[in-house]
Amino acid sequence: MSRTVYVNGEYLPEEEATVSIFDRGFLMADGVYEVTSVLGGKLIDFPGHAARLDRSLTELEMTAPMNAEDLLEVHRELVRRNGIDEGLIYLQITRGNPGDRDFAFPPADTKPTVVLFTQAKPGLAANPTAKVGIKVISIPDIRWGRRDIKTVQLLYPSMAKMAAKKAHVDDAWFVEDGLVTEGTSNNAYIVKGGKIITRNLSNDILHGITRAAVVRFAREAQMEVEERPFTIEEAQGADEAFFTSASAFVMPVVEIDGKAVGTGTPGPVAARLREIYLDESLKAAV
Repeated sequence: MSRTVYVNGEYLPEEEATVSIFDRGFLMADGVYEVTSVLGGKLIDFPGHAARLDRSLTELEMTAPMNAEDLLEVHRELVRRNGIDEGLIYLQITRGNPGDRDFAFPPADTKPTVVLFTQAKPGLAANPTAKVGIKVISIPDIRWGRRDIKTVQLLYPSMAKMAAKKAHVDDAWFVEDGLVTEGTSNNAYIVKGGKIITRNLSNDILHGITRAAVVRFAREAQMEVEERPFTIEEAQGADEAFFTSASAFVMPVVEIDGKAVGTGTPGPVAARLREIYLDESLKAAV
């Protein structure tokens, strides 16, 4: 049975869903997106994702096509129609179809394109990879300077993930001016002497919703968190490393550029933060 997707106010079988060839998301990558996890049929961190979506739209001078309450109902309806217990909901909003190709923004009253679809991911919370950890390589960060806006410009992260695959590892961390910015689709952390270190928020990295929750939970658990950049060499010499994202939650990193981190196995801090995050997020899920 095909999925039901949402396109511009309609719930449709995925085979019937279409977007114009003149849509600026297709022609210019002129759009933003969000990914919300579903656990137990409920949405994780939805208010944070809705707030970041609004910020991204504002930064690109795009009009929000619907309010957070209506957006929540669309998410819930897609969960219901597709029978999602564990999985993801992708939302993309573009500047719409101006009727032809032009670098200039279309008139302000051009209707945005709104697309949502689900991905069923059974076992998302109990992902066995969290028990063994992942391996990453470092790669130069040559992305544009507004990584804090969650746009659909994902070509270079995709290329970085393919570089990791060719190197027979799981992912890549971006490095700029000798310092780690973030992962291809996640925020990066190290642990040294019990202290959790992660890059401070700026235009250089995405303001991760899972990052915000994990940092808050860590501090509530009396863990020390220091927000600053770190080098690959510092990460290789750390006791632990991990990343956070909406789809992986808290994921241990056990090797960087061929060198084991700590014991080369997932450490206790990452394991505890994953446990706390899942417990607390399920309590607040909508």
